[in-house]
Amino acid sequence: IGQEIIDGIKEIKKYKKGEIELRTHALTEPSPPSKIRKKLNLSQSAFASLMGVSPRTIQDWEQGRRNPQGPAKTLLRIAEQHPKVFTEIR
Repeated sequence: IGQEIIDGIKEIKKYKKGEIELRTHALTEPSPPSKIRKKLNLSQSAFASLMGVSPRTIQDWEQGRRNPQGPAKTLLRIAEQHPKVFTEIR
């Protein structure tokens, strides 16, 4: 682990000097929560439980009163791109 940290610091220094470009990844917005939930064939309560939020939050997302933020968006991406992960934890 120590060597990986040292290599990372060297890489940062090279980047700051303009010697290398860092690899980046653009994250796409997940589909609407209702679409993801329906694709997983889950009720709002079951989906809320898997997402770690209240059923009211799922309702607010689906009715457009609120938008998922931070970790919730990440979980929605995972649920959409790797639905098997969610169906295995049920």
